Amino acid sequence: MNQTIAAISTPPFPGGIGIVRISGPRAREVAGSVFRGIDDLSAAAGYTAHYGRVYDGEELLDEAVALVFAAPRSYTGEDVVELSCHGGVYVVQRLLKAVLAAGARPAAAGEFTRRAFENGKLGLTQAEAVMDIISAGGKQALSAALAAKNGGIEARLREASDTLAFAAAGIAAFVDFPDEGLPEMDFDGLIKALSRGEEQLSSLLRDFEAGRVLREGVDAVIAGRPNVGKSTLMNLLSGSERSIVTEHAGTTRDVVEETVKLGEILLRLSDTAGLRDTDDPIEQIGVEKAQRRLEEADLILAVFDGSAPLAKEDRDLLSLLQGRPAVCVVNKEDLVRKAELGEIFAACPETVTVSAREHTGTEALTAAVERVTGVARLEPGAAVLQNTRQWDCARRALEAVRAAQAAIGAGVTLDAVGVELDEGIAALEELTGKRVSDRVVDEVFARFCVGK
Repeated sequence: MNQTIAAISTPPFPGGIGIVRISGPRAREVAGSVFRGIDDLSAAAGYTAHYGRVYDGEELLDEAVALVFAAPRSYTGEDVVELSCHGGVYVVQRLLKAVLAAGARPAAAGEFTRRAFENGKLGLTQAEAVMDIISAGGKQALSAALAAKNGGIEARLREASDTLAFAAAGIAAFVDFPDEGLPEMDFDGLIKALSRGEEQLSSLLRDFEAGRVLREGVDAVIAGRPNVGKSTLMNLLSGSERSIVTEHAGTTRDVVEETVKLGEILLRLSDTAGLRDTDDPIEQIGVEKAQRRLEEADLILAVFDGSAPLAKEDRDLLSLLQGRPAVCVVNKEDLVRKAELGEIFAACPETVTVSAREHTGTEALTAAVERVTGVARLEPGAAVLQNTRQWDCARRALEAVRAAQAAIGAGVTLDAVGVELDEGIAALEELTGKRVSDRVVDEVFARFCVGK
């Protein structure tokens, strides 16, 4: 921890500015070895900016600005200097090389944020939120990441942890001091406390999948029989002519893929061949691919021709949607409707009508997708569990609470109930980083980029 580290903190592409970040006890000394200006960086106060030039030995590299942050009021909690120069790839790499030659060592992936965590500047969930801020693909994803960075997840967990700690403390006092004249155990109060903890943890876990959709997007497939308008819908959502559209059935014979933004959700969208029986061997391969994608997809956009009665292939598709996350899209709303909407609604509650050709109905489709994926139920700016590590800790805590409830119902001794509650509290403390192994911390920060 006493070593001074350095890395490039801007993307490895040409840009307006490039930043080399230095952190550690010798940050100002190392920066001063390559930076020459009016001021001596080794004696610079925190939260000051200095203009000068940066050198590799005696070779001038560029003009630069040095930003100085003094411990503990810095991102890492250590002395930090950020050298900003023009954002050419070569000049920034040369500047880093000079900084390393001056006595810093290369930072490992996520090491700046890890030092912030180890120096008490960030909790573990706050540290993990940093990468979610960087990778946020929309307003709501960014809002959730900022809420987590500002301690929102730890605040939600604190409610559950306090509930479990209160219950565990009551049990411990009753079990450990039976002869101290303590009042009888309030089993009704204990059961209510555990129910409260169960609901708090269940709420966190319910929101996890919706939060993951916001962060990572969702694999979605457009399916339906030929000529219902799948390719036209694909083109509408992608904003370009990604799929060939003709009046002839069987035009789409392979899977066409595109990543599209629908509201706040990123869809990894696949347009597939029309589902039907065919004697054409090439088209049949496309149909088989479509069926596989349908089985694998996390979200199905099932398209129907609203201007025609439902066909056998339509009903076959409706039967496949049972228990699957799906939105039924009744297309060709610009024509006279002949499809039986009641039958579609009965099989698929999330049904919308659109005209892909006339570009209408996308707002209703967006709202339906947000409901199916759970995004619609998330409060704006709500902090949600960010990754599988956090989810697993919350899951284990919930299992411990339910095991404690079952133990009480079975008349098991209170000390056994207390053991379950202790396991639940330990899982929550692992989630927040209060009680976590070095191996877990290593895994968390290994996912970070170098320079952050």
